[in-house]
Amino acid sequence: MTMSTTPTEKTSAISLRIAINRKNLIDYAAKLIGNDRTTFILDSATARAEDVILNKRLYMLNEQDFDEFEQALNTHTLESNECLMNLLKRPKRWS
Repeated sequence: MTMSTTPTEKTSAISLRIAINRKNLIDYAAKLIGNDRTTFILDSATARAEDVILNKRLYMLNEQDFDEFEQALNTHTLESNECLMNLLKRPKRWS
C-alpha cells in the first residue's frame, strides 16, 4: 500500500544509519520496481507497520461466546447488524 502525502499534510524527516550492503540491496530492489529509495523504504515500513497492528488484534472468546458470535455471523446480513457496520466503517489507524 502506498501512502502519499497531500500538499496540506505536515511531513517529518527520518534519519538513519545503514550498512552499505543493506543500502545497496534496498537501492537495487527499489530500482527493480521503478521506485526511489525513500519511496521503497516508506512503502515497506508502512506495510510492515500495518501487518504488526493487524496481527496484534487478537480476541479471545470462550466456546459459548464463540458459538454465539459464529451464529450471529451466519444468521444476520451485514446491513442488519448496526454495530458491525459501524465497526467496518471506522477508518483504519493508518488512514
